[in-house]
Amino acid sequence: MTTFFRQIYSAFVVDRQVLALAFARMADGVGNSFLIVVIPLYVGSDIITGVTFGLAESVIIGGILSLFGFVNSSFQPFTGRLSDRTGKRKAFILVGLSGLAVTNLAYVFAESYLSLVAIRGLQGLSVAFIVPTSIALVNEIATTEDRGGNMGVYNTFRLIGFGAGPVAAGAVVNAGPYSIPLLGSFSITGFDAAFYVAAITATISYVMVTILIADPESTRENAGADMSIAVRDPSGSNFFDPIFTLGVATLFLATTIGLFATIQPQINEHLEQGATWFGLQFAAFVIAQVLLQTPIGRACDRYGRRPFIVLGMAFLVPTTFVQGFIDTSEMMLLARLLQGVAGAMVFAPSLALAGDLAGKGESGTKLSVLTMAFGFGIAIGPLASGLLIGYGFAVPFVFGAVIAAVGAALVFTQVEETLETATTLPGIGS
Repeated sequence: MTTFFRQIYSAFVVDRQVLALAFARMADGVGNSFLIVVIPLYVGSDIITGVTFGLAESVIIGGILSLFGFVNSSFQPFTGRLSDRTGKRKAFILVGLSGLAVTNLAYVFAESYLSLVAIRGLQGLSVAFIVPTSIALVNEIATTEDRGGNMGVYNTFRLIGFGAGPVAAGAVVNAGPYSIPLLGSFSITGFDAAFYVAAITATISYVMVTILIADPESTRENAGADMSIAVRDPSGSNFFDPIFTLGVATLFLATTIGLFATIQPQINEHLEQGATWFGLQFAAFVIAQVLLQTPIGRACDRYGRRPFIVLGMAFLVPTTFVQGFIDTSEMMLLARLLQGVAGAMVFAPSLALAGDLAGKGESGTKLSVLTMAFGFGIAIGPLASGLLIGYGFAVPFVFGAVIAAVGAALVFTQVEETLETATTLPGIGS
């Protein structure tokens, strides 16, 4: 009985620094996801004016939102590699958080479309300093025995912040303007309040990282090592390098899950439903992620990384394909929930496997392949569905199922298990 309770306790124990990083990412995730809701409303208000270059408002909004993802993903390999060479993960995270705080505050003074573009681009650059270095720190703090669980905890809190931000943002904007009793008749708009909240959350994250996080000795000792990324497998065992393969699979996964958001009008029309149902269906994927990331991460520390990644990518195929042929809101909700289960089986184990393969002091370079791929996939998915929906309602989902199948095949044939003590799952092997 004592052993049983000890196992239960160990399942919930998380390194203090990993927990601090997770909370910090949750805080800045809330602030950053605030802007997904606030920016479209801000662009549509009377506050923002200026040259539009003949573009429609919807195109401007899409461009501003997408710019963040493309800049963020494009610079992650460079910031990840530079943090490896300098051995200063914490400094990079703090630079990114300070940039995020300043740019969030800068929205208060923005009055033109071009200023929003500039601010959003700088935000993408700021977050490029945070993502690969924070995930590299989690990887270096963790060990082979608990890497999956730590990745799961980190991703869980990040997703909680990302999911809570848009909900809170709408409430903050709609409740404005706000009067400040201590300053007499002074008041701020709902937009300004949202930007202040976003800046405050980034500042909270900055303080937490400053106080609670330190660079591991191994990072400093190995700074300046070879940081190249291979496409072909240098060992010759397989055709593709395993980290590159995981990056491609992550790109396909992110593209697939990003198909849903852009085609909201077509989905609502097809299912004869309102915005509330769509919101529930969109949230179902995130809910599954929040509930399952940590337990699946823990499980992959015992049973191995590869079985979960292969099964998750394979399960992504039917759960995506069926969305193109569902005709009720309830079934779409279920499909999205199951698609979230598939995603949860891939995220933490993929990061853990890549972390196992990364040598000391090179986590930023290696893991940035996956984080960059995810960012590009989230940006590509909405664009792909917007183009493909014109050929038929089912076409975007069939496309997603096909690339998910390709990703599953790549992982199955090109990636080997890294956890030597893994208990093999039936039918998958190592």
